[in-house]
Amino acid sequence: MPIAPNFTSIFSKDWEINFTQCMPNGYLKYTDLCNILQLTAAAHSDSGGISFTDMYKYNQAWVLSKMRVEIASLPKWRDVVTVKTWVNSLEKSRSVRAFEVYVNGKKIVGSVSFWAVFNTEKRRPEGLALPYEHIELYPEIKATKESFSKINISSEKQDVIEKSVRLSDLDIVDHVNNVKYLEWCLDHLETDLILNQKIKSFEMNFLRELSLNDKVVIHENYSEDSIIYSITKENKNCYALQLNLA
Repeated sequence: MPIAPNFTSIFSKDWEINFTQCMPNGYLKYTDLCNILQLTAAAHSDSGGISFTDMYKYNQAWVLSKMRVEIASLPKWRDVVTVKTWVNSLEKSRSVRAFEVYVNGKKIVGSVSFWAVFNTEKRRPEGLALPYEHIELYPEIKATKESFSKINISSEKQDVIEKSVRLSDLDIVDHVNNVKYLEWCLDHLETDLILNQKIKSFEMNFLRELSLNDKVVIHENYSEDSIIYSITKENKNCYALQLNLA
């Protein structure tokens, strides 16, 4: 797809929250929040000529490597949210993208994400094959109070459940979609922590991809003010999630 005539390096898109995206309390699911951020990034990439369709010609796709989300409050059913996004950095095979979510002009969510260009045949990172010099970078505009951190996976972690990767877990890149990892972990979190919006920020590290029929183990480790989940395959870490609680 060509670069859109109205392309801008700072991009905004409105989304109306529908009932399928909400928890029983009427507020947006954390997983659907991440989906909206991902879809906004895709829409911006479409207008900038580096969409999935454009990259697919070169057997390439953007894949998420790290993400931090800071939440003041969640939107609810029928709210119209405005998601603003821009690129902090973009070079060769990697990019840092920021997001802010607004309701009625008030910022309620900030996020920063680290993406890698992934060769879908070789299954490894490589340099972006498409031009991107038209994208203005804004390294000084931060969407979050804190940046990425290394998630410390404790050796004392407790096994929660074993599971196998199903077809419904996969996305168009033929691996487990990043939001699915989050969903798997939140399904084992205490319900009141979710429904009472006790999660004030969370961070995710994607370490290895998972494919159909892979067998994995989900682990958890509690501390005073955070919960860390990890997912392993054959005793190797594939994913880490740190939930920071109010």
